[in-house]
Amino acid sequence: MKVGDEMANDKRAPRRAALTPPVGAPPLPARLPGEEAYDIRIARDGTWFHNGDPIRRIELAKLFSTILQRDEAGDFWLMTPVEHGRIIVEDSPFVAVEMTVLGSGPEQILSFRTNLDQWVEAGPDHPIRVVDHPETGEPTPYIEIKSRLDARILRPVFYEMVERSDIRVRDDGESEVGLWSNRVFFALGRLPGA
Repeated sequence: MKVGDEMANDKRAPRRAALTPPVGAPPLPARLPGEEAYDIRIARDGTWFHNGDPIRRIELAKLFSTILQRDEAGDFWLMTPVEHGRIIVEDSPFVAVEMTVLGSGPEQILSFRTNLDQWVEAGPDHPIRVVDHPETGEPTPYIEIKSRLDARILRPVFYEMVERSDIRVRDDGESEVGLWSNRVFFALGRLPGA
């Protein structure tokens, strides 16, 4: 006789089997005891989907985002005190769609608004990083929203950051382009041949 989590997992097995990650996404990992089978996906553009349909109520996506976590293995979870389940995130769970600037130089403060209307100030608690595509070298900028959860910075916002950037020479003599926020210098890229 099966009890508890084993029975629950058996009942959810057909639903779990029906979930198919998008093309190119890694396969869904093995289930953990008590894990729910959520058919939720966050597309690269920040759109939340449930059962293949976009979640049109931003309030619902905002609510889900408050219980979103990422583990050390890189899996994304919706976690409540009574249940948890993995979800698929194509790139990052948030998108930075707007930037405001206050001040200048090292005292400058860059604030970013996400697609879910959350504002964060870049700085020690919300670092900016740029990842270069391994094949094309194209830069993709991100800002950390909360522990292990990033927002991909939209291209127009990134261009605005580049327009406001400064050049500085690193300790190794290389020059880099970047900008300040909350007394932290965030490198956006190196200058070739400099």
